[in-house]
Amino acid sequence: MKRQLEMVAKSYDKGIDLGRKGIDSYDNLPSYITSHPNYPLFEQMRMSETLSDSARKEIIEYLAPKAGMRFIDLGCCLNLMFAGYKDWASTYYGVDISSKTIELLQEYATKNHITVGDLYCCSMHETPYHTNFFDIGACVGSLEYFQKDFVQRAVTEFSRIMKPNGRFVLDIPNIGSSEFEITKLIEEYLGRQDQFNLSVEEFETILDAPFIIDKKEIVGPMIQYFLITK
Repeated sequence: MKRQLEMVAKSYDKGIDLGRKGIDSYDNLPSYITSHPNYPLFEQMRMSETLSDSARKEIIEYLAPKAGMRFIDLGCCLNLMFAGYKDWASTYYGVDISSKTIELLQEYATKNHITVGDLYCCSMHETPYHTNFFDIGACVGSLEYFQKDFVQRAVTEFSRIMKPNGRFVLDIPNIGSSEFEITKLIEEYLGRQDQFNLSVEEFETILDAPFIIDKKEIVGPMIQYFLITK
């Protein structure tokens, strides 16, 4: 688990370094990827922004952020900058394993005079927040990097920091789909191999104790869950 966390952090740190130079990590992929029969699906998802869609209108409609609410974004990446979360009425808290991601978000918030609750570098399975602290939350595009033990611990942590009846959105890979297989190949090339090893049924069993599954939807290579904390 520790090694995988370090690899994911290192990969995203590298992506931030490249981004500061104006280089997109998804550009100039090797030919074994661009010649793959499923690669056109990746290009379609990239154009339609459904690779890991934290910005879906369905998320904001479901979470219904309001003033006075605390929102936790776990594995936040650059959602504050690009997913519209800076415009939500709720107070934003972001957690990410990549220190350079958090550093960039802090710079962005300061430069643009954006008030946030917290931006913290840590793993999503061990956060510094009090029990029952958040009203709404999300973890989009992150659990696919980890195996069962980590996923179980992460889900337990999610439920611990959420208030009872709090709303939460997360996703897991749609394993076996053509969309996921090509994104998995690309993620491995970028140094952050997908290791998710649970069936949908096994994952939903993990969710069953702390959450009510309100609904779920297939979004590109992922299955997105809309949850209520028990």
